[in-house]
Amino acid sequence: MIDLLSYICLGIGIVFWFWGTSHLLGRRSILFKLHSLSVADTLGSMSIIFGLLLKIPSEWPLLILAIISLAIWNTVLGYVLAYCSSSGDSYE
Repeated sequence: MIDLLSYICLGIGIVFWFWGTSHLLGRRSILFKLHSLSVADTLGSMSIIFGLLLKIPSEWPLLILAIISLAIWNTVLGYVLAYCSSSGDSYE
């Protein structure tokens, strides 16, 4: 049962990766594309890591650290991108 749940999490993670990448082909703004890609990539990566956590429970400290690092890194990167794109003429 745990193996099945692990494979489901791995599959969901891969689906999120491809779903986020599919938004790059749309006609929306670059910021919308980056936001969609980063959210889908974060959720997909976390799902894959959770699937690995179910598969290899002896490595839980490293996998939990990876999940926390993903959440913090992608949140900070999103704020940095939003700040950099919010006002282009503030340095003049």
